Amino acid sequence: MTILLAPMEGLLDFVLRDVLTRIGGVDRCVSEFIRVTDSLLPDQVFLRLLPELRSGGRTFAGVPVWAQLLGSEPVCLAENAARLAALGPAGIDLNFGCPAKTVNRHRGGAALLDEPEQLMTIVAAVRRAVPAHLPVSAKMRLGVSDASRALECALAIESGGASELVVHARTKADGYRPPAYWERIAGISAALRIPVIANGEIWSVQDALRCRAVSGCTRLMLGRGMVADPGLALALQAATAASAYPPAPSTRPDANSELVQDAEQNPSLSWQVLLPFIADFWHLVCTRLERRKQAGRLKQWLNFLRRHYPQAELAYAALRTLSDPAEIDQWFARQ
Repeated sequence: MTILLAPMEGLLDFVLRDVLTRIGGVDRCVSEFIRVTDSLLPDQVFLRLLPELRSGGRTFAGVPVWAQLLGSEPVCLAENAARLAALGPAGIDLNFGCPAKTVNRHRGGAALLDEPEQLMTIVAAVRRAVPAHLPVSAKMRLGVSDASRALECALAIESGGASELVVHARTKADGYRPPAYWERIAGISAALRIPVIANGEIWSVQDALRCRAVSGCTRLMLGRGMVADPGLALALQAATAASAYPPAPSTRPDANSELVQDAEQNPSLSWQVLLPFIADFWHLVCTRLERRKQAGRLKQWLNFLRRHYPQAELAYAALRTLSDPAEIDQWFARQ
């Protein structure tokens, strides 16, 4: 089982990537998309969105991060990919899945799924522009309004030279409404020679195992499910390992007795283990983000955590009206 952490604009940025990869279980991350229009971006734009470039393209925990580009013009994407490659990312990913109207209006993200030939042209241009050792992957949805061209798009991406393909098992029109149609990934995976990674609506170990069985993919990408249950990747790795090997002590100091081994239980980590990571997240937010964004980012994560943790519900209620970092610091000091 290979587990990737999904790119999610405004949520899974470098701060949350740092904390979630320290909790463990994640094999690779993909950055938030870097929008490419008609200009060559300066290095500082790449470094601002992907500060891991300053540390060998890896998070503090050593997990590699692939940089994701979003755009529709092959030449401009290729030029930016070449500049980005010089900064040392672990890989480059291309976004053909974003359903946001502001992105799609400018022919970006999932809007390109009506143009398989353009997908191939973009991937091929980026592949030619970066060193041969640097992997180029892509992420797509099943289509714009339906999945009738999903395989055609996937084959076009493969033909362009992509080394991997993530398939979010919904169309642009589906947005993020459940369900995700994992069974539609199976035909894509069977037809392609490159690895296919399944994504969409994986909230629990049970979801992940069903997705693997239905899609035929041994590689999964976790997004909102990992944000809501930060121990999910660890629990999934433990569940898949336990099915093949006898239990062995973990080398991770935070993953022994506190990891819930019973896949039926949620959340995967106790609140007592998670709370120090939330405090670390808050410290990073305060040191790396603008003051006006700090309190909102903490509340955003707590809002997701409320799905599994009653304590997060209480924390959210206590902090909901606070915006002064000093007052939030006092709340953490009392915990």
